[in-house]
Amino acid sequence: MEILQGFMEAVQGILESSGILTLNWQNYVMIGVSIVLLYLAIKKQYEPLLLLPIAFGMLLVNLYPAIMAPPTTELLTAEQCAQQSIATSGHATTVINGVTYYENPTYGGLLYYLYQGVKLGIYPPLIFLGIGCMTDFGPLISNPKSLILGAAAQIGIFITFTGAIFLGFTEAEAGAIGIIGGADGPTAIYVTTKLAPHLLGSIAIAAYSYMALVPIIQPPIMKALTTKKERSVVMEQLRPVSKLEKIMFPVIVVILIAIFLPDAAPLVGMLMLGNLFKESGVVDRIAKAAQNELMNIITIFLGTTVGATASGQKFLTLDTLKIIALGLIAFCMGTAFGVLFGKIMYKATGGKVNPLIGSAGVSAVPMAARVSQRVGQQENPGNFLLMHAMGPNVAGVIGSAVAAGVLLNVVG
Repeated sequence: MEILQGFMEAVQGILESSGILTLNWQNYVMIGVSIVLLYLAIKKQYEPLLLLPIAFGMLLVNLYPAIMAPPTTELLTAEQCAQQSIATSGHATTVINGVTYYENPTYGGLLYYLYQGVKLGIYPPLIFLGIGCMTDFGPLISNPKSLILGAAAQIGIFITFTGAIFLGFTEAEAGAIGIIGGADGPTAIYVTTKLAPHLLGSIAIAAYSYMALVPIIQPPIMKALTTKKERSVVMEQLRPVSKLEKIMFPVIVVILIAIFLPDAAPLVGMLMLGNLFKESGVVDRIAKAAQNELMNIITIFLGTTVGATASGQKFLTLDTLKIIALGLIAFCMGTAFGVLFGKIMYKATGGKVNPLIGSAGVSAVPMAARVSQRVGQQENPGNFLLMHAMGPNVAGVIGSAVAAGVLLNVVG
């Protein structure tokens, strides 16, 4: 009889601690969302390097919320300590109404500690370090005019910022939402942790979802804003860029940014440091480590912990729907303004610039440049726009970081 009673108590304890009784409908909805995102990452290969860990982090936190729980301190009397076989020596004490309580700290969940790299703004700059090691600024140096297209694609950020305020968000929240238009996940995460950390899950998932959907979202906008003649333009080959120019570029950029816009220095500084590793040719081992081992480790930590901020209770709100809609508007407007400024350059140069390369200014490297190439070849199979589009593309990376610095300076 005692054995049966012990067995029933054990079963009851398991049921009480299981998700069957502790999870609510929001958690189950988010579990479904995470499975959809896993499908998109694995089957459709939409930004799998980040979408997969984000989706799995979302799955984990909604199945086991304690994995993101912060550390706590419980107060125990001497009697309670004895019952739980906790030694009272070495514990801090608190006296309440004449009763001495012993402070017994408990550890937080695994992802809570890994998340501190996001919260403290460590992971996004390290991601930029790896991106810098993989980025060739040659097309931008060869054609400095493409900076204009990279800057134009950031206009959507500031228009969306205004729209978010109109919809009732605070200035800080609106700044974090607007940066989705830059199509740069690490920048969006960095700005959000500084301005509106409570919106991190919604903004990060929106940002990476739209980055993954670049090949679907951009082409209709590009075709609607250009003519067949404009899309068929074959651009002249870019001039060769010397090694000295490639070495001087990151040094000059970081000096200018750090002096005039210091809030953008952590992101741009790490981006340029990584690029200097690559172009200097004297630290090949460090460059490989930054773009491979370090980049991969930080990507795992960043994606999983950001996904773990999307618990059902925080994510399933009206504000999340607004953020997703505003993020889509920001991204579409960024693409549109890039193409429109490309049309202006087409007119100004007498038809030498293909406006399609302006869409690559939204930053999503190198996917946006590939989309420009693909749409251009659909009109003219002999058209090769990839290297031309890489100029606005890498300019967009710098532009989104600069836009982030502006927002942090204005509303931070």
